[in-house]
Amino acid sequence: MNFDVYLKTILMPCFGGLAFFSMFTTKNMNTQLNKLALVTGATKGMGLAISRMLAAEGFHLVLSARSYLDLDVLKNELENRHGVRVYPYVCDFLEYSELVRMVDEVMAIFKNLDVLVNNVGIYRQVSLLDESDSDFYDQWQVNFKTAYYLCKQIGKSMRARKSGHIFNISSIASREPVVAAGSYTITKFAVAGLTAVLRLELAPYGVKVTEVIPGSTLTASWDGEQVEKDTFILPEDVASAVRACLLMSKGAHVNEIIIKPAG
Repeated sequence: MNFDVYLKTILMPCFGGLAFFSMFTTKNMNTQLNKLALVTGATKGMGLAISRMLAAEGFHLVLSARSYLDLDVLKNELENRHGVRVYPYVCDFLEYSELVRMVDEVMAIFKNLDVLVNNVGIYRQVSLLDESDSDFYDQWQVNFKTAYYLCKQIGKSMRARKSGHIFNISSIASREPVVAAGSYTITKFAVAGLTAVLRLELAPYGVKVTEVIPGSTLTASWDGEQVEKDTFILPEDVASAVRACLLMSKGAHVNEIIIKPAG
């Protein structure tokens, strides 16, 4: 969409956090000149690297995470460095009602998205037989139901426009089960199935759907641990893979990308 807009942004309480509500009128809307992407889990790890890459490529961004302070820091960084517009949205994806509200508000304000990056996720290292019920339900909500709902709602808009690209950031656990992380593995197998079905459903409309499958990735979750950095891939590697897909021709469709550490 064209970001030559009159935009008024109001910060307001929303389920214990802050959300934005925008009222605006547009001039000369032209989706061919400006692209808009939504990234979940945008302030850390792979989400942060992907957000920075998209801004460098000229995308305007709707960025979602739990911390308003982290979002505000990232908003200022990307707007100052790349001259793009960044719209932060605070959302705790453990709360389904917050997810629904975010999607409703974002779609009401922006109407159309060109790129969706389903990145948000949680990982709990506990075996299937020893985990609590909440271990399963929390990971199911964040890792799968969030991606499912966003794919469904935003996918409808992309189908109507016959344009768009959805990236589901999955895990090598969707191909190689991790016994020590039973429910996490289940959620990632579900994301793989979601991506495959959605790809087939949207392909006739020119909408691309790509599953990104990283192996062990060096993120902040490893801080304090003694690890060999060369045995990990970097968040920037994942961002580079997403960028490569976006730069391909309209007729090129990457179904899945598996990125594993060397060795």
